Amino acid sequence: MRFQLADRVKRLPPYLFAELEKIIIEKRKQGVDIISLSIGDPDLPPPPFVLEALREESSNPKNHNYSFSQGEPFFREAVTEWYKERFGVDLDPQKEVIALIGSKEGLANFARAFVNPGDKVLVPDPAYPVYANGATLLNDGIPVSMPLLEENDFKPDLESLDISGIKMMYLNYPNNPTGSVMTKEDLKAIVDLAREKNIIICYDNAYSEITFDGYKAPSILEVDGAIDVAIEFHSCSKTFNMTGDRIGFAVGNSELISGLVKVKSQIDSGPPVYTQKVAARALQSYVKGEPPEYVKWMNRVYMERRDILVRGLNEAGLKVKKPLATFYVWAKCGGSSMEFASKLLEVGVVVSPGIGFGKYGEGYIRFSITQPKERIEEACERIKRALTL
Repeated sequence: MRFQLADRVKRLPPYLFAELEKIIIEKRKQGVDIISLSIGDPDLPPPPFVLEALREESSNPKNHNYSFSQGEPFFREAVTEWYKERFGVDLDPQKEVIALIGSKEGLANFARAFVNPGDKVLVPDPAYPVYANGATLLNDGIPVSMPLLEENDFKPDLESLDISGIKMMYLNYPNNPTGSVMTKEDLKAIVDLAREKNIIICYDNAYSEITFDGYKAPSILEVDGAIDVAIEFHSCSKTFNMTGDRIGFAVGNSELISGLVKVKSQIDSGPPVYTQKVAARALQSYVKGEPPEYVKWMNRVYMERRDILVRGLNEAGLKVKKPLATFYVWAKCGGSSMEFASKLLEVGVVVSPGIGFGKYGEGYIRFSITQPKERIEEACERIKRALTL
């Protein structure tokens, strides 16, 4: 028997990170000592108080029933309080907050609620592939590239964009893969444009808590009028190193939240009750908008690693700047990103080719700093060796 995939699935390009995982597994089978600076999965553990809460809450039988599609009321209240303390944003927990099984599914399911076949969706390029693929293409929308160029600090050039017929746009700052950041003034210009042209803004703010050198990432909802057009996606994956626990949330315009709730009510339930209880405790660890000591310590660790990697890459001949946020370093490689990545793979270093993030990612490489500093130092030595062969 032969089975045909749906056309929308056939249109999907290969998922870069799945391919990288296969390469890593095969190289390790061959006995190669692999240092992976590719996939952005934190190597640091969740905070001890999160692990203790997981043990406590998961052992309670009452926490293993279905949860509401929108999330439990106590969790939505915790998100509301966190947004008020962290960003100064007031939200209605009944209408403007939803729990997610990780922000990735929310980003994709949101398009399912609002994108009709043939609708145009602005997607950053380079960017997290989910915006163009899992969200837009899988809902029969048309992804329209929004170039993020180095000469614009990897921010969209609004004046050059053709926004005719655009229904929705994805934005992500602090940015994956470039590490670029936005100011409130940058966001205001985007919000003003979206309000004028009736464009939905899907703002992925998953890296807001991983920042360095005094930079503090804003929420787009801090901008006047943003609540009219925007939904913001957040996650505990990066802030509390809970990637495998799959707990996130979205906040914003009540009509946009309502549409996402309608979709999720048809295809899944909310995250596990015990996970929501743990995440609520994690959010409540912030005091007057300031993160707990663990998150501050984590950022110090990432900053030290960032400095080691940037210094090593520059010594290897790559011109790299220190990013103000995320745990990624975006470096120009000066040619084919796949060929460059293959060259590093020969010395046991795995990186992410920029072409995997879109057309405008070609010529760049994304490095992740989710490895101990000793391994990053070793990776830098290997990279120097590879580039002098």
